[in-house]
Amino acid sequence: MRYFLMMHLTCLWVLLTISTPIFGSEFHVSVVDGKANSVENAVISLRPLFESAMPSADNPELQMRQEGALFAPFVLPVKQGSTVSFPNFDEFRHHVYSFSKAKRFELRLYGQDESKKIHFDTPGAVALGCNIHDNMLAYIYVTPHPFFAKTAKNGVVKFANIPPGNYEIYAWHPDLKGKKEKKITSFIVSEGNNRTDITLELRRVRKKQLAPAEDDYN
Repeated sequence: MRYFLMMHLTCLWVLLTISTPIFGSEFHVSVVDGKANSVENAVISLRPLFESAMPSADNPELQMRQEGALFAPFVLPVKQGSTVSFPNFDEFRHHVYSFSKAKRFELRLYGQDESKKIHFDTPGAVALGCNIHDNMLAYIYVTPHPFFAKTAKNGVVKFANIPPGNYEIYAWHPDLKGKKEKKITSFIVSEGNNRTDITLELRRVRKKQLAPAEDDYN
């Protein structure tokens, strides 16, 4: 009797394992501009059009560093409701600020190895500057969507372990015409590898962070 009970439980476990959906789909997005050049630092986000288990909140440590009189990274995508720290690794002080509608704030002068934090609770682009170093420029992009990432130098962003289903795809870039996030298309992610291509119309003069001049170190 015990033997048959164990066999029954084993068969039941096998059936449950087989019938459990495996959410391991990969989704690759390639982004180019109007001249077919690869677009780096484009934030791509996915909004599922179905009910599914959303990614667990692992609360990663998000940083917008100040190092070498530059912000790093140039574009930082974050989930709505996230807190970002602003550590200063330079030997001189910084004064970080933003006048953006999504988040207006000011981090008054603070020095090396000091850090301050800001909570971002409104979706949208937050442009950053430094009152001391005019060359410094960066962006924090706050998204309400559960899946998001930014493109690498080759213009490609890779999503892993995406639940299969229908998604709306959104894109944002600092030089995007109209500045606001754009809904690009809807796409059905199926089990296995998926890929789609996106073309963004960018302004001719691209915003970028400039390397500091020697007299900017103060």
